[in-house]
Amino acid sequence: MGTIKATNIEPIADNGTVTLGSSGDTFSLGSGVKQSNILYPAFEAFLTSDQTVSDATLTKCQVNSEIYDTDNCYDNSTNYRFTPNVAGRYNVYGALHFEADADNRLAGVEIAIYKNGSVYSDLPIQFYTNYEKKMTPFISSVISLNGSSDYVELYGWNNVTTGTATFGGNASVAITYFGAYRIGT
Repeated sequence: MGTIKATNIEPIADNGTVTLGSSGDTFSLGSGVKQSNILYPAFEAFLTSDQTVSDATLTKCQVNSEIYDTDNCYDNSTNYRFTPNVAGRYNVYGALHFEADADNRLAGVEIAIYKNGSVYSDLPIQFYTNYEKKMTPFISSVISLNGSSDYVELYGWNNVTTGTATFGGNASVAITYFGAYRIGT
């Protein structure tokens, strides 16, 4: 076997098909090679300490510690948003740990993914009896982003019986986290 080196491989006819290998073949990428069409850009970040939030108010979660950020598209210090530089569909996900203070209880919570400053998807959870002290709902949506100005953010809402609540953070365990990765065009 030999090595083929090329800058670009195109089909003979416009809009044709180039086939590499046949059924059952596997293609491997060399060490450090980045697949260009999916999974990038990508990031995941988590909240390192509790964020106190107002009752019954949708609040942006200040997810501040990056686990990874492949293309430097996540702002973890000012806007807490992901603005990818490649257009495509992205799997955007997050988990938000809610916790009521002292002896108080959560009567309801909501986790939401915002796109360009507006709710894109949300998951409201209302407790009618047996109010909860802690809860960590998870949300995930596939969202088309234009690769230049579109951005996504993680928001939460809580309703406490009395007192205040927090988005729970932890410096060593990701109990509140936010992430996204490109899954295609």
